[in-house]
Amino acid sequence: MSGKNVSVGLIQMSCEADKAANLEKSVALIRKAAAKGAQIICLQELFLSKYFCWEENYDCFTLAESVPGPTTATFQELAAELKVVLIASLFEKRARGIYHNTVAVLDADGKYLGKYRKHHIPDDPGYYEKFYFTPGDGGYQVFKTKHGRIGALICWDQWYPEAARIVALKGAEIIFYPTAIGWALNQDAETNRQQYQAWQTVQKGHAVANGVYIVSVNRTGTEGSMNFWGGSFVSSPFGDLIFQASHDKEEVHVEELKLGVIDEIRVHWPFLRDRRIDSYRPVMNRFIDDAYDLI
Repeated sequence: MSGKNVSVGLIQMSCEADKAANLEKSVALIRKAAAKGAQIICLQELFLSKYFCWEENYDCFTLAESVPGPTTATFQELAAELKVVLIASLFEKRARGIYHNTVAVLDADGKYLGKYRKHHIPDDPGYYEKFYFTPGDGGYQVFKTKHGRIGALICWDQWYPEAARIVALKGAEIIFYPTAIGWALNQDAETNRQQYQAWQTVQKGHAVANGVYIVSVNRTGTEGSMNFWGGSFVSSPFGDLIFQASHDKEEVHVEELKLGVIDEIRVHWPFLRDRRIDSYRPVMNRFIDDAYDLI
């Protein structure tokens, strides 16, 4: 773990149907974040379009592109110019009939470092992602950038402690979660509050259990049947809420993170030291029936 500080930029924005317009807007906001001192900048999930997964529509497959491809090429030039790391969530066409929800990471010199393909794919009203995306098969990735070691997971991945644990064990200092999550338009305020708090709490739990920073970047605005709840946030490695964005406004925020805190917290709260890795085999089962002794 490094002891330096790093400034991270969160871009929370609304999207429109025009892919080119969303790209132009995101580039302008990246420049704004860089001007504020950001060294690592994360965009929300599927920022190049509206969240098309609210319905099952074959026409939406035309939105996909190769990764690396045209958008990563644009961002490589931008990253090199601004000397920033960029985390870009894209709809990837891997092959005919195989599509992924993918994050590409571009280093501060413009180098394409690689990609992570979303592993956990939801299938719920308003989130019909299994219609579009094949689950990732390339493992959980950690990227050694010029400004720190980062993990990049995607939205539904954020509910699973196993994913956060693996990238922490692989050396991530910060876990980024590009996200597209919101409230159904007909929900009451109390249900909305409970859902947002559950979403934030589980991710803060990942921060505490693993001694890492969490940076979660969500979209905002009303699309289809969903009112995206924004609320992008940063958690310290001990679960302190360092920053939280509004629910209904576009925001560009830059936060300085003290990476040296990670070592201090892990020394005093040695959760990784005390893991009983010899006892975790049952977690590999879908469910543990009483009829089987899996210990």
